[in-house]
Amino acid sequence: MLRIIDARTGEPVQAAPARRGLTRVEAHVPGFDGTALRVLLVADILVRALELGGTPVWPVLDSAAQGPELRAGAAALGIRPFEDSRDVGLALGEAQVVHVVAEGGAAPDGVRVAVAPVDRPAEGADPDVLRLALLSRRRGLPAGLDETSLADAHDTLVRWRRAVADWAREPSRPVPDEVRAELRSAWEDDLDMPGVLRVLRRVETSDLPAGARFETYAYADRLLGLELTRDIGSLA
Repeated sequence: MLRIIDARTGEPVQAAPARRGLTRVEAHVPGFDGTALRVLLVADILVRALELGGTPVWPVLDSAAQGPELRAGAAALGIRPFEDSRDVGLALGEAQVVHVVAEGGAAPDGVRVAVAPVDRPAEGADPDVLRLALLSRRRGLPAGLDETSLADAHDTLVRWRRAVADWAREPSRPVPDEVRAELRSAWEDDLDMPGVLRVLRRVETSDLPAGARFETYAYADRLLGLELTRDIGSLA
């Protein structure tokens, strides 16, 4: 069960309702900047994690700047669209609300997921590289997107996509139960994305069959949204 730290109390709470019902994930961004995009990215990961656990989710955007620039920036980062209206979730039998906010920002009632700021905007960075760089840092820690972190994210993304394309040529094998458990244990522990990435790094150099490594990366990418299978069939 996915548990997150509620910024109001500092205590872990279940992100999914005790009874089956819709969870509204509401992202609060006052404007358009790097921190706003990080808030939306964390909300996107939360939505994906809940969906993987079988919880119906309604993503909602509460923003004073719901213009095309914010929407385009979010789409470039692979963030799926958020609804503008909060009333739809209520109509569908909403059972719980989780608010994703920037640290020191809006303080709505209910469970709150706080996101630390982006200290150094990454001008002109590849969106996929930027997404991986942001996911490599716990959301409660400021994200300083310097040249080194972006270069590391770029090299990792290129290497993983090439490896996934190579592994896809071999017979498929199921994700090992212990690896699946490690992945879920990481993301269900307060959305520990660096923990998920550490599992993938171990799998990358493990002696698991190529087909099992491929399925592991494809499974994890349902959460990460990095298009790790993008290069399948395109490498000589």
